Amino acid sequence: MSSNRNIIIASRAKAPRALARTALGLASVGLAGGALLSLGAQAQTATAPATQGGTGQLPTLSVQDQDAAPAQDYRTERSSNVKLTEKLLDTPQSVTVISGQEMKDQGVTTLRDALRNVAGISLAAGEGGAQGDSLTLRGFSARSDIFLDGLRDFGSYYRDSFNYQSAEVLKGPDSAMFGRGSTGGTINQVSKTPTLEAITAGTATLGTDGMKRLTADVDRAIDATTAVRLNAMGTSSFVEGRDGAKNERYGFAPSVAFGIGTPTRVTISYLHQSENDRPDYGIPFLLGQPAPVDYRTYYGFHSDYLKTDANVVTADVQHDLTSGITLENQFRYGNYYRNVRITEPQLVNANVTPATVGPLSGVAIKRNAITVRSVETTLDDQATASARFNTGFLEHHLVTGVELSRETSDPTRTAWTGVPTTTLLNPNEYQTFAGVGTISSRVSTTVDTVAVFAVDTMKFNEQWSLVGGFRYDHLDTDYKQTVAPAAAFSRTDSLPSGRASLVFKPTPESSLYASFGTSFNPSAEQLSLSAATANLDPESNKTYEVGGKIDLLHDALSVRTALFQTEKDNARVTDPNNSALNVLGGDQKVKGVELEVTGHITEDWQVSTSYAYMDGRVIKSTTFSQVGRGLPNVPHHTFNLWTTYQVTHQLQIGGGANAVSQRIGSSSPVAATNLINTVPGYVTFNAMAKYDITEKISIQANIINLTDRDYVDQIHPAHLVPGEGRTVQFTANFAF
Repeated sequence: MSSNRNIIIASRAKAPRALARTALGLASVGLAGGALLSLGAQAQTATAPATQGGTGQLPTLSVQDQDAAPAQDYRTERSSNVKLTEKLLDTPQSVTVISGQEMKDQGVTTLRDALRNVAGISLAAGEGGAQGDSLTLRGFSARSDIFLDGLRDFGSYYRDSFNYQSAEVLKGPDSAMFGRGSTGGTINQVSKTPTLEAITAGTATLGTDGMKRLTADVDRAIDATTAVRLNAMGTSSFVEGRDGAKNERYGFAPSVAFGIGTPTRVTISYLHQSENDRPDYGIPFLLGQPAPVDYRTYYGFHSDYLKTDANVVTADVQHDLTSGITLENQFRYGNYYRNVRITEPQLVNANVTPATVGPLSGVAIKRNAITVRSVETTLDDQATASARFNTGFLEHHLVTGVELSRETSDPTRTAWTGVPTTTLLNPNEYQTFAGVGTISSRVSTTVDTVAVFAVDTMKFNEQWSLVGGFRYDHLDTDYKQTVAPAAAFSRTDSLPSGRASLVFKPTPESSLYASFGTSFNPSAEQLSLSAATANLDPESNKTYEVGGKIDLLHDALSVRTALFQTEKDNARVTDPNNSALNVLGGDQKVKGVELEVTGHITEDWQVSTSYAYMDGRVIKSTTFSQVGRGLPNVPHHTFNLWTTYQVTHQLQIGGGANAVSQRIGSSSPVAATNLINTVPGYVTFNAMAKYDITEKISIQANIINLTDRDYVDQIHPAHLVPGEGRTVQFTANFAF
């Protein structure tokens, strides 16, 4: 058995090097009429035997092997992003890759839970008009900075991980690569794609609080260059520790690939995910703290609902023009439907003070009914060209391209009067929902984007390289509100973005870098405008980062650290002369340090851990009381740890922790008390054990929140959502 294990470890070490060689022939290129799929995502996720000419795709370790051999690597050698042309070791940016294996070992089922593995991220509760995944990354909201295989995935839905090969977090402003947004960074979901290897795999999970989940992954080769793949999922559960909340969703993702291993490759994929939840906006604040109630208390109605349908179709064409030039074109149509009625608990007496609060049994809660029905669409076409060439002594790896997109949003919102109130201590979810609903807004927004970009990595020698990036975005926005008071706004924004980085490699296994990047946030970033913001130029952001990376233990363990500072120097704030308008008169700054360690300490012991310290502050504002205060949902400390140990060839155990320090809901105090809504920090622990019954079948137990800790998971300026209580999951994994 020992000799077999050595062979496995050796193959792990060789595969990334082969991938580096293969990526030279797979980098992506532009076709002027279309949009190209992210080549990096294909190099990372699509699997095919490498050809002698180097144009084929490298086979990766498949799901089929995950339970038949010791745990696969959490450490990843490369990003899937085509614009990051070098290994992560030599990439002058903080990049965290959460592997599919790590998610599987942790029992992760959503993007939100996967991102708990990334220091510097804290989760946020849904806003009134926007549901779905919401988070803060390096101090700034990243709700609209979520991508799917390199293209923006704007929909307001909770993303399931059933079709993930991995998830990637790129930190720091990077509009030079992604366009608008990315103040704190971006999140990219990397999908599974067809391979020439037969896969029949899946999971069946039962857990506490009625959890039931099934997944399937089937891949078949049709001929020597064609394959099809289908991933599917169905899940249903209540939420441990949150009486009333319920999650139900299903999804499937078929894909077909032609020309695998040939100079011309085409992949067509479709993602469908449906959701039917009883949503949860948690509990209210009281006197600046979470209301002192049982964290199981649910203030919604049993008839509340959140229904979403996400449908995303993507066509990708790649062509190796020469051994050093690859063209790639990605086209996508996405349609995201949302229908929600959700209850936000609010104090009836918003101006309650310590002197007037009285007994808790007498505190009344208003049920703010938020009703939205909307369809968001995206039509995106990205063309990219990637080329390796020399100019004198300089070696270049240039990625350039064009992106054309149209995004639309048409939410209709209803305002309610006469909704029954309840009490702080004894809400009744089965109370009949009643009230008078009136359409309060009916909006139509269209954002058309035309962009050109280029990123060039220039190597002077084996030790020194320079990375330069530039993107120019032209955005046309049209906004209409057809319910009185009717309104219509249009605006155009044309902005350049840039990045520059210098990399020094003291040894082949290490690198030091200094980086600078910019980004921008237009008023219509969330596909909406208002009279307060329609006439404002975009906010601008800049970041400075210095860091170091090193691969240890024969490339088995990766360590990185970084110091960073991000500044938004013209933040939108209230006009001091007209409270109905905004001006670009604010300044916000986040500075911090990060440390991350990922990989094998020994053949049997694997770890993934990171820590971030952040200090986010309001530097300037027209609201004087905000100056010097912390930024909302920005904890000083975030920490995560996950580690596994292969006790025997059949038995693996694992465990970890997540820690988030104190956070605030808003930089502005509650008027009556001058108190800042604040939630305490927390530490939770998780555990796992997995046993291989045969080479094809294993059983796995996961315990989430091992100590059943009460804690606040998601925060909003006016409410908070407690985290789930102790949850036990039993999973059967199979792979044939």
